[in-house]
Amino acid sequence: METTTATIRVLIADDHLVFRLGLKSLLSGESDIVVVGEATTGSQTIEKFKDLHPDVVVLDLRMPDGGGMRAVVEIRRIHRAAKVLMLSSYGSEEEVYQALHAGVSGYVLKDAGRDELIGAIRHVHAGKRWIQSSIQTLVAERADRPELTPRELEVLKLLVAGLTNREIASVLGISENTIRNHTASIFAKLYVSDRAEAVSAALQRGIIVPDN
Repeated sequence: METTTATIRVLIADDHLVFRLGLKSLLSGESDIVVVGEATTGSQTIEKFKDLHPDVVVLDLRMPDGGGMRAVVEIRRIHRAAKVLMLSSYGSEEEVYQALHAGVSGYVLKDAGRDELIGAIRHVHAGKRWIQSSIQTLVAERADRPELTPRELEVLKLLVAGLTNREIASVLGISENTIRNHTASIFAKLYVSDRAEAVSAALQRGIIVPDN
């Protein structure tokens, strides 16, 4: 008696047309995978998820209109067991960590090979977590780092923008002394010794993502 393999219904969410076409073409060669829809923005991804009920969402991290991270949070709110595979050009430790923390089932870089990508989709569909081997060490290292508080993230973002302590205090409506305390805590948590190193670490690790 023949056994049949369940078809994996995939929603592709990426704002680059050429990449979507290439991915769709790649997946079309697999007998157990079918692309049921495409989305180009964060909000559109959420709406397509509601309408199509895909088995796996293959989602880019950085997209217009809310981006991939917002889409993950909303999709997981709609359906707690939703399976999302983040497929991104960006593999900084903070972005990977935050994506996993938000509930994605896997994280793969766009330079991954065909077999790894298809394997990731199948693993995620089967309820397993998949993290590309080249970024597993980053994920482990980030898990050991202390968390910045929401206020410290606000301060760090303004540090990256080049504001002085006095300017940051004015923007946030708190005292300059409080800002000094926040920056001291930020330096300790990032394992840096000054503002320049803090800015460099924030950008390299993906803690602060510059506006496009």
